[in-house]
Amino acid sequence: MKTYRYHYFTLAILCTVLSLLTGNQAMAIEKAKYDVVESDLEFEIRRYAPQIVAETFVEGEFEKVGNEGFRRLYDYISGNNRKKESISMTAPVTQEGESQKIAMTAPVNQVRENNKWRITFLMPSNYSMEELPEPLDDRVVLKEDPERIFAAIKYSGTWSKARYVEKKSLLEDFIAGRGLKVSGEAIWARYDPPFMPWFLRRNEVLIPIEN
Repeated sequence: MKTYRYHYFTLAILCTVLSLLTGNQAMAIEKAKYDVVESDLEFEIRRYAPQIVAETFVEGEFEKVGNEGFRRLYDYISGNNRKKESISMTAPVTQEGESQKIAMTAPVNQVRENNKWRITFLMPSNYSMEELPEPLDDRVVLKEDPERIFAAIKYSGTWSKARYVEKKSLLEDFIAGRGLKVSGEAIWARYDPPFMPWFLRRNEVLIPIEN
């Protein structure tokens, strides 16, 4: 049994590395754009330009609301909208008849607002608000977030609440040590799909601060 597990684990690692080395174009995902204002070890101060997001609010526990929110938003970009447009997770920008396929973006954000969790997908940068199709699910809304400044900490590993709380506490200490003023709730950002091995995942905690 130990030998079997060892070989299975080794195969999984080799397949993952191979896919990263040879399939990076297929897995390319547009990521949120920002300018790094200041960097200090694992901490950064970032300036994000205005961006359009699809948002939904979910009530429940920290580690469970993400799945429900992700499902709603993924349904929207998969064609559950007025124009029946499909936003593919891995496709580049292409045009195929009446349906437009656009590379999905990252990260998926989760933030506490009014006793619920706000889950968001960043919309591709080549779309304007007028060009994005209207969601059929009234729980999904398109919104433009303004330019903002964030303190950020990046980490790999599991998506547990304990891991999030640990990194959030470190970021709060960094903010306090710099004499910065918090201007909103902390955001949990996840850049990778669930099938990505935990040790390769990119996760972040972002806390908005005053300029």
